[in-house]
Amino acid sequence: MKEDILQLLRDSDGALSIYDIQNKLHLNKVEEIQELGEVLRALEEDVIIYHTNKDRYMLLENSHLRKGVMRANKKGFGFVEVDNLDDDIYVSADNMNGAIHDDVVLVEITSKMNLDRLEGRILKIIKRQVSRYVGEINFVNDIGIVTLDDKKVKIEMQIKKEDSLNAVDGHKVLVELGKRINNHKYYGKVLEIIGHKNDPGVDILSIVYKYNINTEFPEDVKEEVKNIPMEVLEEELKGRVDLRDEIIFTIDGNDTKDIDDAISIQILPNGHYKLGVHIADVSYYVKEGSPLDNEAMERGTSVYLVDRVIPMLPHELSNGICSLNPNVDRLAISCVMEFDNKGRQIEYDIFPSVIKSRIQMTYENVNKILEKNEVVEGYEPYIETLKEMQELAQILRKAKIDRGYIDFEIDEAKILVDENCVPTEIVKRNRGTGELLIEDFMIAANECVATHIYFMNLPFVYRVHEIPKEEKIRSYLSFIGTLGYQITGDVKDFKPKTMQKLVKSLEDKPEFKILSSLLLRSMQKAVYKPENLGHYGLASKCYTHFTSPIRRYPDTTVHRLLRTYLFDKDLSQNTLRHWEDKLVYVTEHSSSRERASVDCEREVEDMKMAEYMESHIGEEFEGMISSVTSFGMFVELDNLIEGLVPIRDMKDFFHYDEERMTLTGERSNVKYTIGEKVIVKVVRASKEEKTIDFEVVRKL
Repeated sequence: MKEDILQLLRDSDGALSIYDIQNKLHLNKVEEIQELGEVLRALEEDVIIYHTNKDRYMLLENSHLRKGVMRANKKGFGFVEVDNLDDDIYVSADNMNGAIHDDVVLVEITSKMNLDRLEGRILKIIKRQVSRYVGEINFVNDIGIVTLDDKKVKIEMQIKKEDSLNAVDGHKVLVELGKRINNHKYYGKVLEIIGHKNDPGVDILSIVYKYNINTEFPEDVKEEVKNIPMEVLEEELKGRVDLRDEIIFTIDGNDTKDIDDAISIQILPNGHYKLGVHIADVSYYVKEGSPLDNEAMERGTSVYLVDRVIPMLPHELSNGICSLNPNVDRLAISCVMEFDNKGRQIEYDIFPSVIKSRIQMTYENVNKILEKNEVVEGYEPYIETLKEMQELAQILRKAKIDRGYIDFEIDEAKILVDENCVPTEIVKRNRGTGELLIEDFMIAANECVATHIYFMNLPFVYRVHEIPKEEKIRSYLSFIGTLGYQITGDVKDFKPKTMQKLVKSLEDKPEFKILSSLLLRSMQKAVYKPENLGHYGLASKCYTHFTSPIRRYPDTTVHRLLRTYLFDKDLSQNTLRHWEDKLVYVTEHSSSRERASVDCEREVEDMKMAEYMESHIGEEFEGMISSVTSFGMFVELDNLIEGLVPIRDMKDFFHYDEERMTLTGERSNVKYTIGEKVIVKVVRASKEEKTIDFEVVRKL
């Protein structure tokens, strides 16, 4: 009946009464009429249909109402994001109706604003998605007043003494939202004391708690880990290919302790390359449905912060029995591929194995060997092997580029801190030959595994990056046109090759890094899905994540599926139905936890960058204008620190041109636009607010 009602409302010119619906669907029996009422109430509760004041029903999408997510601003107003609506709906502070950041709301579209933006008011809070917050507690007359860290959430929370867990002034606490007292005041309850705000590391922990990232493992997980052997047993080798005599090693960062992947290479008599990518067999130890598996699935990913790692798996596994440490036996799943000298894959095999890594190499030392021809102590026996790997990596990279792979060349910052987690230096991360080599090999293995299962037509986890939306790219092309850069060729198809040419055409421009970053933001985000939609950025028709099962749950799931389908040969209908159903949740949840992890990492970096600049107030730096807005412009320094030049502080009245992204002074006629180099002075920096303010000293 539900679908019949929805189809009827779709076909209707206007709103229908319950009697209209009853007659049009020919419902005469008492039980049918009762069911109609129940279905209508359920559709109204799910905000699929709208029940008008005149007791009529219509599809929500055909009304002046929309369901969306509130994105609040710390100044009190907000915007409602609505699926399938190009513009967000602006909601003034007076029309928030108690809604706070991240609430799912029902919004009424009331008018169009001058800037062609929709305006509305909140009618109903459909769902409060966040009920736990982090803040600082201070007591007034035995009532704890919590000042929330997230300034977008405009509420005051009051905590009774008995609900405070004996917190004291200055404690950072995790609190649960309780009953509403009045407009913006709520009762609350302290769930956990994170620590005092002045204690080292509590600043980062507060952000970790905000994103609901677990820092401790439950007792049942700890108990399960106690029963896992911390060395490979002889009976575990049954059915595995023994690769312990092969030259296999790992290449990672200097401080890496969770080593997922090892590599090997062999030049075959026909001149082809035999590449081995050997990945830690995590799913052997993490059994489906176990407490360990449930916790790993809940976490979704390891989180890498400036001074710590919050692992997906307990250290006994992530740094121990699962980590491919040197000179010890380790269980792995190997993907061994044969490539010709054009980078074409000729043969491959995927199988369970046992390996023994010869040496734990670092990117730094590998780069010394491959880039500077230096001899690094301990690496002497492997120099020829590394050079063979470099040959193949260059071949694979060229093949990727030839098919349309897009390298945006986005730099990343590395924040160095002291023993108290105070930032001492901020530098760019190196992306040298060693890093690119591992990247190329891992992409090859991920594609190989994904393609194999795809052609078996079995339920699977894919890493997908969909084609960008046309309006976003056209908007970007229009903007770079205002800078005087005309792109030749056909841009209507938006194939990866077309986008690759666009990036290439901008490489020699002085503001390339900024333009590349803006283009990347115009792309869709890569996510996990149970259907293969291809990976646009890699120009890959079929892609997955197979190579990091210690730190990513989708990879662990891919390993579990390989074991089920290929090694155990379980292709029963029950098994396939189980995975068809389960992968919908696994992929959606994994994508969600990945977003939380990325947002957490970014917020920690913003805080530490602001803290670093607190000790540089008054100093001058060279930077490039990275973004221009109606409220000012952002300037990025050479070390990737970004700060705002607020328009309110600029010594003129500046006009904002949204299309050209420029600010022009009314009296001075000084114009600022993206990509221009400037000297700025640090005028304000706030670790608490995670903000940095500059003023322009002069243009360069």
